[in-house]
Amino acid sequence: MKLAILSRNGKLYSTRRLVEAARERGHTVRVLDPLRCYMRISNDGFEMHYKGAHIAGYHAVIPRIGASVTRYGCAVLRQFELMGSHTPSSAAAIARARDKLRCHQLLAAEGIGLPVTVFGDNPDDTVDLLSMLGPPPHVIKLNEGTQGTGVMLTEKLSASRGVIETLRGLYAHFLVQEFIGEAKGADLRCFVVGGQVVAAMRRQAPKGDFRSNLHRGGTAKAVRASKAEIETAVRAAQVLGLGVAGVDLIRSKRGPLVLEVNSSPGLEGIESATGIDVAGRIIEHIATAITARKHHRNTDLTDS
Repeated sequence: MKLAILSRNGKLYSTRRLVEAARERGHTVRVLDPLRCYMRISNDGFEMHYKGAHIAGYHAVIPRIGASVTRYGCAVLRQFELMGSHTPSSAAAIARARDKLRCHQLLAAEGIGLPVTVFGDNPDDTVDLLSMLGPPPHVIKLNEGTQGTGVMLTEKLSASRGVIETLRGLYAHFLVQEFIGEAKGADLRCFVVGGQVVAAMRRQAPKGDFRSNLHRGGTAKAVRASKAEIETAVRAAQVLGLGVAGVDLIRSKRGPLVLEVNSSPGLEGIESATGIDVAGRIIEHIATAITARKHHRNTDLTDS
């Protein structure tokens, strides 16, 4: 199998582990910086060049697209899809997951639990908007923040209004959510690959913070997810169309609630905490999908 990994930095842990896992299983793999990929789009076909050379023929492309390059990265991934490459998570699915508001709307429409969320644009509506949410504490999130950045906790109504006014002055897109106090600064990262939770870890926020992201000093340990948590994580990934996803859940009195669905989840934290070869599971899932595609094509040719 000929694989490409879309990543800005081949030295990152997640990228290196995917390369290692692919080569250990006998596949050829190349890391491509999505910003150095450029394309020709025409009704007579699609073409991709990389650093001055034509590239094609990849059986599968694994997207490791950072949030800062989502738009261009998704365009590159979409071009590979149009050229016949398989991907575990499509460009459309990644775009859905990256937009927190759209993601929450899609999940809620399918009955998946999540913290109550409000969103508005006009400053004149702020007071009524917050009344729709309920009393503080409130969690305010930038719509495209990652790894705990752009997430704020306000404990007074006046503080919520002040932060909202400031963000609107900066023309930032954000949403406001209820604070789940009973979680006590912990969440659950369920790593979904091909419709299965292959690993799970409980992340605990450092003292004095409510964000459990490992990049912000949180700690992690392996955990056995409950049946309800597994079902919620798998359904969330499926609703968004992600074959590989990191689904962050919070344990609440009303059951598991989805905080976020990450379309390019890091491997270092989950592999270190659980000892599970998650990179290998991703490669094996892709190889199975490629084999199924070949079998389907051969069946179609035989039937015709």
